[in-house]
Amino acid sequence: MPHVFRPEHAMRLIAVERARLLPADRVLDALDVQTHHDVIDIGAGPGYFALPLARRTRGKVHAVDLSPEMLQMLSERAREAGVSIEAHQASAEHLPLEDASVDRALMAFVLHEVPDRQAAVREVRRVLREKGRFLLLEWDKRPMDMGPPVEERLSVDECEALLTGEGFRILHRIYPNDVHYGLVAERGE
Repeated sequence: MPHVFRPEHAMRLIAVERARLLPADRVLDALDVQTHHDVIDIGAGPGYFALPLARRTRGKVHAVDLSPEMLQMLSERAREAGVSIEAHQASAEHLPLEDASVDRALMAFVLHEVPDRQAAVREVRRVLREKGRFLLLEWDKRPMDMGPPVEERLSVDECEALLTGEGFRILHRIYPNDVHYGLVAERGE
């Protein structure tokens, strides 16, 4: 069973050090969110990416997380920031949205924790509209002083194969720093 990030460490996810390493707005530029887009952040935690997403669109922003504590923190932060986010307690394998209901999807540093990764990617494809975009962020698969154990990480090639196997077309890779990578993919027909 993979290591799952624990709610008591939530402050690490919104710390200044993380913002320096992984500037949310710069990373989200790769997703190309337009003002009318509906968006989902899967594994949203306390809203590190969900809040900036909500500032980019007038569409609905859905935040999904397994942890009620994380969702409570996210809701409080959204209220303080004056943005609207719909919080859903659910797993990545069972997203509580209708088919083809969002234009953009984000899953940041979650897929390596998901027991059924193929089902999770299939769910993202299900909720995305045709030509919708998916940004998958993960840890580089090599030893380092931060992040999950290296044996639980997924290589960029493994993730790319998983996405293409589930009907996504890879648009490009991003490298926001020297420890993370991202894949920007589009939902095929």
